[in-house]
Amino acid sequence: MSRPIPDHPMLQGMWKPWPMEGNVRDLQVVGEIPRELRGTFYRNGPNPQFAPSGEYHFFGGDGMIHAFEFEDGQCHYQNRWVRTPAFDLEREAGEKLFGGFAGSSPPDPRTEGVPGGPANTNVIWHGGKLLALVEGGLSPVDLDPDTLETRGVWNFDGGIANPLDPNSDLPFTAHPKIDPETGEMLAFGYNAIAPYMTYYVIAADGSFVRSEPIDVPFPSMVHDFITTREHVIFPIFPATLRVERMARGESVIGWEPDLGTRIGVMPRDGGNADVVWFQTDPCFVFHPMNAQTIGRTIVAEVARYNTVPLVVDTNPVDSPAHMVRWTIDLDGGTVKQEDLDDRSAEFPRIDARRTGLSYRYGFAAGSSDGQGADHILPMNSIVRYDLQTGARDALDLGRNGVTGEPIFVPRSDSAPEGDGFVLAIVYRPQEDRSDVLVLDAQNVGAEPLATIQLPHRVPGGFHGNWRPAA
Repeated sequence: MSRPIPDHPMLQGMWKPWPMEGNVRDLQVVGEIPRELRGTFYRNGPNPQFAPSGEYHFFGGDGMIHAFEFEDGQCHYQNRWVRTPAFDLEREAGEKLFGGFAGSSPPDPRTEGVPGGPANTNVIWHGGKLLALVEGGLSPVDLDPDTLETRGVWNFDGGIANPLDPNSDLPFTAHPKIDPETGEMLAFGYNAIAPYMTYYVIAADGSFVRSEPIDVPFPSMVHDFITTREHVIFPIFPATLRVERMARGESVIGWEPDLGTRIGVMPRDGGNADVVWFQTDPCFVFHPMNAQTIGRTIVAEVARYNTVPLVVDTNPVDSPAHMVRWTIDLDGGTVKQEDLDDRSAEFPRIDARRTGLSYRYGFAAGSSDGQGADHILPMNSIVRYDLQTGARDALDLGRNGVTGEPIFVPRSDSAPEGDGFVLAIVYRPQEDRSDVLVLDAQNVGAEPLATIQLPHRVPGGFHGNWRPAA
């Protein structure tokens, strides 16, 4: 018999696991779903199938995909766990076997030889495959886009195989970038042991093109990176990875602010020898919004923390991120940081057709009062940024709404930038269930065009993407 879920802050409220997989046809809707919405909104997030055996962090929960299919003004829902090798082993054993996030607790001896790690962070559509992603320990997992059934671990036909260990693969990011002009997928992976970082290029059809080890100043937790039409940007923060900490029974991740932040810039067609490093103040960024190369400068907007939250004990959750602009002077060797907003914000997104290019609009999950309804990620507003005029527009959800990442969907393939819809999963704590909001992307602060009501909660999660209908 499974143990009950413990009274842990990352396992209660919106983070309490949902124990069932299933389908709901034709969800109830308040308002009207725009007919232009034809496709599927996929969202990934942690949803442990068993109570943890030791310490728990939601970065280590089993991945579950939630899919919302839009057609003819209706929305259909289904959810499935991502069946990784670790998930299958634990399902057979009937209990949690693998250790906690970042080495916080040791694994069960029965896990020897089985790759650990959940695929719980992102889900993308590229090269004809729906891939569930996590940033360390496990290659992408290939899913059936219609049923969400797991097809198996995918390493791009050996493209990310570890040259030092034929039975394992190199780490792969949860945040690849898809070039809207070429269809290429640009990606990287980081590690606590050499090679500390590797850069990858995957063609538009999903075939592997190349990999390139990158020499970094020190091994670091790098959740995301940035690309432009001309450059690849590797941010290295003082959230260091030290294997000696694991030997002492500590988390492999630590905070060493004296090292500062290093930002590596590489030409898109270059390699490790072409990387130029810049230095700036210690900080941490989980998620950039976008970047562009303008002459001999790179301009990037990022959600910047002063320290690394949610990971090490010395950096509390209540140190929020804010949107900041980095201006990297390639000739002068400097990095200028400029605050864009005093509202806390996370999960920034854009119109993906402008990835790495000039752009005007961005979207993020924010906090209207610094608190919100959830004490871990208190995001109770959906924000639209006009980076040309500096204007802000926001839908404030109050105390009965915790929003996840907002996803932009264009009205049509040819629609101008920012003309379309914003989709967001919102948890309703007073009812312990969730809605999907459909907002007019050009008027985010207005009443939702549609509120799609689920009969249960979608546990707090991370990232998702849109796949248009064929």
